[in-house]
Amino acid sequence: MSKKIQKRDAEASKALIVANAIQLFSCKGYASASMDELAGMCGLNKAMVFYYFKNKKGLYEAVMREVLEEIQRTIIEENKTHRTPEQELEGFIRTYAKFACSHPYLPALLLRELSDSGAVVPELLFTSMRQLFALFSDILKRGEKKGCFHDAIPMILYFMVLGTLNLMVTTKPLRLKAAQLEDIEVNTCAQCDIDEIAAYIIKKIKLMLRGE
Repeated sequence: MSKKIQKRDAEASKALIVANAIQLFSCKGYASASMDELAGMCGLNKAMVFYYFKNKKGLYEAVMREVLEEIQRTIIEENKTHRTPEQELEGFIRTYAKFACSHPYLPALLLRELSDSGAVVPELLFTSMRQLFALFSDILKRGEKKGCFHDAIPMILYFMVLGTLNLMVTTKPLRLKAAQLEDIEVNTCAQCDIDEIAAYIIKKIKLMLRGE
């Protein structure tokens, strides 16, 4: 077997492991995820999993890095198409919303990790989250400089946006069940799609930033 084929097979195996690990960690969290179960999902033996990632923590770090870097790349590419801070802010929110909806493991992983204060991979989590926050904060700074936004407190707005979107994605099954209960007359937004949710958040955030 040539070195090129070996390298390609190794990369394919690592990608397969990471893809299944993303699903497993998002469903069960770090502590409850079994490497035996992961190996079975991949159709590999456990020794092969540890050959590529050495240990469970190393694999988890690879998963979190892949997830966070992908959303950052997606948002950066999206914002290249916008010219004003308002368009960039809307692009950030809509892009994150669509990504979280199509990759439901993202909000699940983030909420699990943040609820535990980044106990497993604190440096990686905080570094990556800081980079994503920096993208958001820079948009607000440009908006204030141009007079589009006023009295912006980036950290509060950042958690308002990401917190709402993450919870709306992860709680959808629960909200659908709640909507079926006849004794509950509260609107759980069970039928709202991610575009509607993003549009509502954008509307409210822009009103806040305009001081209305």
